[in-house]
Amino acid sequence: MKITSFNPLIVSGKRDEYQKLFEELGFEKRHNKVSGVSEDINTIRMKDANGFHIDLTHVPDKEDDMMIIRMNVDDLDEAYNLLTSHDFKAVDGSESLTPSSKSVLMQAPSGFYIDIVKHIKDHD
Repeated sequence: MKITSFNPLIVSGKRDEYQKLFEELGFEKRHNKVSGVSEDINTIRMKDANGFHIDLTHVPDKEDDMMIIRMNVDDLDEAYNLLTSHDFKAVDGSESLTPSSKSVLMQAPSGFYIDIVKHIKDHD
């Protein structure tokens, strides 16, 4: 399995506020993506001049922020199997399929999260 990117992801009802903060830190919005779970849930990807990324996911009415590690991989099944072999569990209802990606949110026994994402390519 190859990891193609690895960065923080913040899930919050205050995404716009955090977007402004990260813009002040030198990050620029790269794109916006609607989730495969709900039209109301969407993510912006930001990048700074050093190549660092942060993803900010807006979930309406979410009171407590959630910190997640986003890990893009070339083989979702292999990443899933590796994490489950370390006692991670898939979060119920977290599997997402969009035209451009599929993902599943995994929780470690200690409580932290890794969102494994596989991009779907429509070309060879």
